Amino acid sequence: MAKIQITNTIRRLRFDADEMTQKALAEKVGVTRQTIIAIENAKYAPTLELAFKIARVFDKPLEDVFTYTE
Repeated sequence: MAKIQITNTIRRLRFDADEMTQKALAEKVGVTRQTIIAIENAKYAPTLELAFKIARVFDKPLEDVFTYTE
């Protein structure tokens, strides 16, 4: 069985957004900084609700922030 992976572009999007900190992003979406770190490093897959919240912060479609691969 293949490992399922969700990758993201959060780090680049934060940089493009005037170098937004992980803490600032976490506060905007209602999670801890550690959660943002885990998501950025693909160690944790966000809930669908959280994924949409993150995409909204950057005013991007979900597919521009997260990619699902098998």
